[in-house]
Amino acid sequence: MTPPADGTLADLGEFGLIDELARRFEQGPAVLLGPGDDAAVVAVPDGRVLVSTDLHVEGRHFRRDWASATDIGHRVAAANLADLSAMGGRATALTVGLAAPAELPAGWALELAEGIAAECALVGASVVGGDVTGADQVMVSVTALGSVTGDPVRRSGAGPGDVLAIAGRQGWAAGGLAVLTRGFRSPRALVDAYRRPQPPYDAGAQAAAAGATSMIDVSDGLLADAGHLATASGVAIDVRTEAFAIAEPMRAVGAALGADPLRFILAGGDDHALVATFPAGTPLPEGWAEIGVVTDGAGVTVDGGPWDGPTGHLHF
Repeated sequence: MTPPADGTLADLGEFGLIDELARRFEQGPAVLLGPGDDAAVVAVPDGRVLVSTDLHVEGRHFRRDWASATDIGHRVAAANLADLSAMGGRATALTVGLAAPAELPAGWALELAEGIAAECALVGASVVGGDVTGADQVMVSVTALGSVTGDPVRRSGAGPGDVLAIAGRQGWAAGGLAVLTRGFRSPRALVDAYRRPQPPYDAGAQAAAAGATSMIDVSDGLLADAGHLATASGVAIDVRTEAFAIAEPMRAVGAALGADPLRFILAGGDDHALVATFPAGTPLPEGWAEIGVVTDGAGVTVDGGPWDGPTGHLHF
């Protein structure tokens, strides 16, 4: 059943919606049994499963007036896919829960599914099931499952003398959020970065193979997430700002808003760059760049001293 162009979720109905969603999710070779039963069956090469869940709430994690449903689908999938990359692994399957008002246009939900499916295709993952229910606002819950070759890279392995490195762009989504928050839509490059992140999915496995001692994806802020590495590893981390080239779009937004563009890089999230530590002298994989050092102590510093600005997003 194809919903009318102006139809709502109520018009389509729960099971009509589920049928339409399932049509949009191709099943990869790791899926032994896809949507349609009480549970899916997914092959696990070595008996271990990586699992990560994120909940995305309208008005807090996304706004429908800022991004299309397809963009939001890319965003919510990327957040989980990047988590598994940060363990040195790769996602193979996702489940998605959608809560939404009955009057939500059915086309919006289907475009959301298309965005999720397109992002999953970048890593070869499949959406194998989920749930839908009514709610007063749109909420999307995504759980990713995947595998890893060898041991996963945890947050707790960094040691004094290690170098801190990053893969992927950082600060672009934060610049885009700053633009959107003030009612603008340009520079388009930053707005698009916020709407549709580009995590370096292959970089996690590359870092693991190169001997990364700890790793995390930057979802809340570079300093905040580097702080998670420091806390879990019982070390201190110093971030060197000279390592970052500030892109022209961020300079332009900083000048227009009277903001320091460096703050987009240090405190911004949602790009889902990967940050990892490596033993000193380790040749960094292609796409990785050194941005700091691990020392004895605790906490995170910037250029050898305290940072008096924000470090990242706080959920509460």
